[in-house]
Amino acid sequence: MRKNQKLQFTSTRLCDCPANHLNCMSAKEWIKAQLGVWQFAYEGRDIRDKQIHPATYPIALARKVIELFTHKGEVVLDPFVGSGTTLVAALDTSRNAAGFDINTPYVQFCERRLTQIKKAAQEENVCSDRTQQIPLRADARHISGYLEEGSIALVMTSPPYANLLNRRRLNKSRRGGDRKNQQYLKVEQYSQDPNDLGTLGLDHYIAAMQEIFAGILPLLRPRGHCVINVADMWWENQRIPIHVHVVKALTEIGYELRNTIIWDRTNIVNRAGIFGWPSNYITMGVTFEYLLDFWRPH
Repeated sequence: MRKNQKLQFTSTRLCDCPANHLNCMSAKEWIKAQLGVWQFAYEGRDIRDKQIHPATYPIALARKVIELFTHKGEVVLDPFVGSGTTLVAALDTSRNAAGFDINTPYVQFCERRLTQIKKAAQEENVCSDRTQQIPLRADARHISGYLEEGSIALVMTSPPYANLLNRRRLNKSRRGGDRKNQQYLKVEQYSQDPNDLGTLGLDHYIAAMQEIFAGILPLLRPRGHCVINVADMWWENQRIPIHVHVVKALTEIGYELRNTIIWDRTNIVNRAGIFGWPSNYITMGVTFEYLLDFWRPH
């Protein structure tokens, strides 16, 4: 697809919900979703191999966000699509979706992953709907050339964490023999493309995030939500509060922070190592991440 060739989605709702409803949830489901700390389990279709992608989240996480902030048939955007988890969740929930990534192998993997899931559904005689899930190889800075203003109901993504992963992995969060696994001393970085946010220092990273999300803001419908999954990092014995920088960056360009949700990962962390004992108390970043929920105000 050429740059500035608009994606064509049939984005009308495929449900009978009242016009003023945020989603298709029942009152009982809504009450459960109000809890501010979320836990998820992985399933067989989840990508957990760091050789494929160094930072993935469960399909269940993306599915919950999509079901919370959209209706069936509406459009979801992931500007850093990676292994395609957001698009898989959109397929599962009958939402249209567009995913962008600067890394060609990720886009190709995402295409294969979606094709395999659709093929398996056909073999099981699961009826398909009219929705589309489209991965594209493009810089997130150029997304406005592919989508119409006000056409997006939800942005769901997990962006790179500046250049903080662009270093040799020491596996300090692992214990015993697990420490020197296949990731030990490897650089788990998305790419070394100079346009990749994962190669940028923190100040340039925040500037790039502002540029990207300023371009996305007009694509969101009024009160459309934007959920960003981020974790804080440690660098040279200092905590880097990435979530604080992201909140500041997005609110400065017109987004409004609505909710902060904690993704509690303790149920999926095994054999955690010891940090700082006995003199330097450090909470383990691997045990939780932030889901920052913004929207486009009227």
